[in-house]
Amino acid sequence: MDKKFWATSLTLSGAIIGAGILGLPYVFSKSGFLVGVFWLVFLGLITLYINLCLGEITLRTKKIHQIPGYAGLYLGKNGKKIMMLIKIFGIYAALLAYLIGEGQSFSILFFGNLNYSVFFAVGFWFVMTLFLREGLEGLKKIESRGILLVTAIILFMFFYFVDDVSIGNLSYIDYNGFFFPFGVVLFAVLGFSAIPEMRIEIMKKEKLMRKAIILGTLIPIVLYFIFSLTFLGVFGKNVSQVATISSDSFIPVLGIFTMMAAYFVLSFSLLDVFVYDLKKNPHVLTYVSLVPLILYLIVSFFNMASFVNIIGIGGVITGGFTIILIMLIHMKSKKKGNRKPEFSVPMNWLIFWILTLIFLAGIFLELLHGFL
Repeated sequence: MDKKFWATSLTLSGAIIGAGILGLPYVFSKSGFLVGVFWLVFLGLITLYINLCLGEITLRTKKIHQIPGYAGLYLGKNGKKIMMLIKIFGIYAALLAYLIGEGQSFSILFFGNLNYSVFFAVGFWFVMTLFLREGLEGLKKIESRGILLVTAIILFMFFYFVDDVSIGNLSYIDYNGFFFPFGVVLFAVLGFSAIPEMRIEIMKKEKLMRKAIILGTLIPIVLYFIFSLTFLGVFGKNVSQVATISSDSFIPVLGIFTMMAAYFVLSFSLLDVFVYDLKKNPHVLTYVSLVPLILYLIVSFFNMASFVNIIGIGGVITGGFTIILIMLIHMKSKKKGNRKPEFSVPMNWLIFWILTLIFLAGIFLELLHGFL
């Protein structure tokens, strides 16, 4: 395969791999590693299927859009508005989770406890806001360019900790927590926004699109498996919600940089939504910067939710409803598309309703758990 294929595949992998990886060992510890792996494979394969559906949508349409644009084209104005609201909600949820995670990580790194989490979170927010105001556009591509570094870091941690991995920490199963990993795993495997970008990158070699989507989706699943095996194998049920703060060595720094990169990329993405899609004025940075801080302060002072709660709820709502809408767009594009695609994946009402019921059930269970 040529360079364009690998670059396109890594674009998707880079969009998928974010701070969601840090919550996987914790939720796996509640269900058991094997149950967690089941959800990783199950939801990973479903998102692979939906990624292929979205890839086909882009290939059936001559003009390239972002996902809300395809929703507007095939589902009308209301479809576009719904997709936009889902995207905004998902980004806010992620930014809130990252403020929680960064505050805890810095507090552990410098003081060995969580007592100063709020102060560090606000400090982190302030620094990131300054960067955003400077408009460091080059860092918007950090998710795709950093995938090789992330891979190297995960493999390094595996070999660093491998002698301390306990089989006992990986072999137990707690059926009471069987559904616990659902939302966090779904959050971790989402990367739909990269598919339209892949369509641009692979221009004139569209026949490679299908293989690029498959490889780009599978790479994160393998890395998630290795990462979760490492941290759960070493720390067992003592693993923290933000996995990298389980260790008091240099490991928290890795989590800090992972969340920092994800926070920056998502902030720019949210800024683009307000400026280009919602046509807001130049002061829209207020929505991008202040809203996550206000949400964080409310959640922290009233102890309303944790890192895992936030990414779990964000994952099921954003991922679940986005998947449902993509399936509807996919069916419409098969009838109304204006271009012959290089590949096609099956879609019918049976598939639609089976997956819809799965994700509606996931949303219900995650919200039930999150507010109990």
